[in-house]
Amino acid sequence: MSKEPAYTDEQVASLGLQRDRLARHIAIIMDGNGRWAQQRGLPRIEGHRQGVHSVRAIVEEASRLGLEQLTLYCFSSENWKRPRLELTLLMGLLKRYLIEERKRIQQQGLRFRVIGKIDELDPAIQREIRITEEVAADNDGMMLCLAVNYGARLEIAEAMQQLAQQVRDGVLDPEQIDEQRVASSLMTAGMPDPDLVIRTASEMRISNFLLWQISYSELWITDSFWPDFRESHLHQALQSFASRDRRFGGLTKPPSSASA
Repeated sequence: MSKEPAYTDEQVASLGLQRDRLARHIAIIMDGNGRWAQQRGLPRIEGHRQGVHSVRAIVEEASRLGLEQLTLYCFSSENWKRPRLELTLLMGLLKRYLIEERKRIQQQGLRFRVIGKIDELDPAIQREIRITEEVAADNDGMMLCLAVNYGARLEIAEAMQQLAQQVRDGVLDPEQIDEQRVASSLMTAGMPDPDLVIRTASEMRISNFLLWQISYSELWITDSFWPDFRESHLHQALQSFASRDRRFGGLTKPPSSASA
């Protein structure tokens, strides 16, 4: 199956973007589905259904732009507190997405991965996750990562447990535990940290999402609810990202003065 072509440098420039100023990895907290539906007098689940269209549009555009990775916060470990009916419908949407998007994933040559407590999901969903991962295993395009039943505090705690077990077993000295060792023990091992975190619906919080990984990520917040989020919003976020001075705790290097 032929892979969909990425944008040329000229096409990227026509969007007000520069290839060398694009984010390598974007992570998105998709918020506002329920409020989008309530404003229209619709059941909350209709907002989630419409949100799937946004997922499809943004995945395809991110791939065309040549991003290395897109991570979407689909379902947090705290979301189990929602009403049972909504949870059932959400899990149904997830299963349907995994099945229906396989062809598009192949057309775009995407790699695919899910992070989170997958073993706590319905076995049928676990099976569809495995199938989709296997289908995309030989692809070499953008990594599409879904965070499902994910919580960053739990992720970090489990990583600490793994390291503590290695120390107890005598295969690791406490002095060997550094940032790289911790990062390699997280669910995101081998993935680049996000350069840019986008959150929709005006919410000004991180909500237990990739707490370790986003230490130096740029943030971009939009008033738009997720079902309304489209390619133009992604372009705006990338334009904002390109204008920022990322110092990573240091100072901006002043331009060298011209010799007299």
